[in-house]
Amino acid sequence: MPSKMLIMMTSGPDTPTRLGTPFHQAMTAVALDAEEVTIIYTMEGTRLLEKGVADKVYAKQGADHSVYEAIQNAKECGVNMYVCPSSLELHNLSMEDCIPELDGAMGAAGYATIGLQDDVVVFCY
Repeated sequence: MPSKMLIMMTSGPDTPTRLGTPFHQAMTAVALDAEEVTIIYTMEGTRLLEKGVADKVYAKQGADHSVYEAIQNAKECGVNMYVCPSSLELHNLSMEDCIPELDGAMGAAGYATIGLQDDVVVFCY
């Protein structure tokens, strides 16, 4: 059985209903003692990392907690978070523009290597 989870976060602020589940799944995997849980932000998901963006986005209209709070909760649980550097460039962002919960940048070779491991399950949102 896989002991690691890799979540490819491709959805961004324009598709808010897709933004709650990835963080819930990541935190659930940690609670179930997954060896490692990593979220890679790429494509439109990268926009969630820009300071001041995710705190204005809610997965459900009228929700009490913003997507930024979900990011913070997942980070506090031990979820690793990386951004694709090509996506930063695509959106004219730098690491300095990003929220502090981000662990760093990881390119395609890095996350493809993780995803190809036998003990990893990959989810895409």
